[in-house]
Amino acid sequence: MMKKIFRKIHLWLSIPFGLIITLICLSGAALVFEKEVMELCRHDFYYVEKVEAAPLPMEQLAARVAETLPDSVSVTGITVSSDPERAYQVNLSKPRRASVYIDQYTGEIKGKYERAPFFTFMFRMHRWLLDSMKPDSSVFVGKLIVGVSTLMFVFVLISGIVIWWPRTRKVLKNRLKIATNKGWKRFWYDLHVAGGMYALVLLLVMALTGLTWSFPWYRAGFYKVFGVEMQQNNAHGGKADDKSRENGKRNGRGGEKHSPYANWQRVYEQLSEQNPGFRQITVSKGSASVSFNRLGNQRASDQYKYNPRTGEITETVLYKELDNSDKIRGWIYSVHVGSWGGLFTRILAFIASLIGAALPITGYYLWIRKWRQKRRKIRIIGNI
Repeated sequence: MMKKIFRKIHLWLSIPFGLIITLICLSGAALVFEKEVMELCRHDFYYVEKVEAAPLPMEQLAARVAETLPDSVSVTGITVSSDPERAYQVNLSKPRRASVYIDQYTGEIKGKYERAPFFTFMFRMHRWLLDSMKPDSSVFVGKLIVGVSTLMFVFVLISGIVIWWPRTRKVLKNRLKIATNKGWKRFWYDLHVAGGMYALVLLLVMALTGLTWSFPWYRAGFYKVFGVEMQQNNAHGGKADDKSRENGKRNGRGGEKHSPYANWQRVYEQLSEQNPGFRQITVSKGSASVSFNRLGNQRASDQYKYNPRTGEITETVLYKELDNSDKIRGWIYSVHVGSWGGLFTRILAFIASLIGAALPITGYYLWIRKWRQKRRKIRIIGNI
């Protein structure tokens, strides 16, 4: 009786939401290795042609980029990788996440970063079903459909495991096999059942974390589960980012007597010496951050404040000392995209997303085939 109820839940949620779930999972899989694909396709954009003895001072590089910008845009910081072959990333005040890449040895501006149309398409598909985001980040039609479909996917996965979970270990062993020599029907059935079992945990984790971007009420509840009170800031930076942008506008074009980029190089040299194993260092006006090549929260970083006139470090806040409220957003993102465990977990996330995209398709195939068989039996009985 219980399995019959869950079978109906599984079927009647899968039919209307299946195709949307496929699009969400497929676009998610495409985004997993976006960075690697872009660096492979545009190696000359992200890397310098030749590593020289020493890079140019950061103040000089920032000023060179600032000269090319309109009055409404300013340089807000520079991100430096531990890899000497990677070009410096010069961050801009707007639009959001805008940046310019520059050869730190020659001062050649390589160009402004622009997301590839393919990945822009996939991102909009994954997050908003190709709808457009509202300026106030409130829920809109595309975002709502993605959120509801993801929530229904959670119930589909749970009901699926109830339906197909075997009573004995021997049956479980058979359920985890995918036969390739017993016809297409058996192959699609095995792919649906075994694939769902293999990817169940990862798909559930990605769905449950992904919902935090869809619904504020869910995000607040998710945070509370981990003992964190959600801070009242918008999803794209909040007051701190607004203040930083305002400082950039006021200081980035030379409104003060001293250079707005004064002592950036000195701060970078201090931090790189203190943190020999860093992954990247970002220096901006009055603050800096250092991130490392480590597992876990891939957005984790140590934060520093310094005196812009002297370059003296005045405050240090290590990531390990932060409250959970300052860590959870980075953890949610890292778990959702599979980056928390390095390359291995990202590969697993990629494979699980592909399986998630295939589950509705195989489910439709099995359902339509079963529906046709029932109609055929009814016709035969009617002709007798």
